[in-house]
Amino acid sequence: MKRRSDIVLEPVMASALMRELDRTVQAVAPKEVIVTLIGESGTGKEVLARRIHELSHRRAGPFVPINCAAIPESLFESELFGHERGAFTGATERVRGKVEASSGGTLFLDELGELPLAMQAKLLRFLEHRRFMRVGGSTKVSVDTRLICATLRPLELEVEAGRFRADLFYRIEGITLEVPPLRARPADIAPLAHQFVAELSGFHGVKPPRLGRNMMAALLRYPWPGNVRQLRNAMERLCLLRPGKLVRVVDLPGSLQRSVAVSPRLPGKRTIEVSLDQPLDDTIQQVLRAVLEAERGNRSRTAERLGISLRTVQRQLARLASGG
Repeated sequence: MKRRSDIVLEPVMASALMRELDRTVQAVAPKEVIVTLIGESGTGKEVLARRIHELSHRRAGPFVPINCAAIPESLFESELFGHERGAFTGATERVRGKVEASSGGTLFLDELGELPLAMQAKLLRFLEHRRFMRVGGSTKVSVDTRLICATLRPLELEVEAGRFRADLFYRIEGITLEVPPLRARPADIAPLAHQFVAELSGFHGVKPPRLGRNMMAALLRYPWPGNVRQLRNAMERLCLLRPGKLVRVVDLPGSLQRSVAVSPRLPGKRTIEVSLDQPLDDTIQQVLRAVLEAERGNRSRTAERLGISLRTVQRQLARLASGG
């Protein structure tokens, strides 16, 4: 039976931030180097890790993810390295761990900063020798796998706080890539929303809901504290509750509705009134004019405030001047 988590999406690179990140991804993917992805929860770090795997020479091998925060400490060693029959109560047969299952491919350690200190020592030993022993075993197993890590916070801060081993940090300090939050890349919101609607409506066997201009304007106003994951959940709700229909702001989850109904705040604690019914282009130009005024006509600072390129600001201003 296909599960929702089985849906694997391509990363969306509509924003300048994500296109720049993807250029780096394409450069490091073919190299045998450990990559660490840093970003808030829900920003799509696993999607990027899969992309690195697919662009590497290990693409024919397995991609094996493991969430370090989701496994009890007492079970972690067995989950990571496997166990032999009789290793503990209930171990009725030999079981391969995630490391062994990733041989020839890529092991993705998500939320690495949550790895217990005792397991950090065992992971370090494996990385140094590329060998390990299953729980209850006496034979060393050799594995050829590439490691990609992900963390919510910079690991050097965890080292300073005493929650992460310095020697392990230096061992995995290869290439570090920062994954920006969704609020910093608004150009990705619309294509992500349409991608989720297409994939999730197909998964649930329903007609895709229609996202109108007013809905897209509302989505662009929301700060998305839960990032891409929250947007995905919101689109799934629309697929289930409004299949085949034009969706409205009132169809969004309550907390999201309340947020987009509030006037957006501008630098200097100013606000502007935005109608939920006005076209998206009008909303964009209204916000642009207000921010440009707040920045006293400085186009570069306006672009920085809005998280868009200077070229985009200039293009929008040209449209305003021409009446388009």
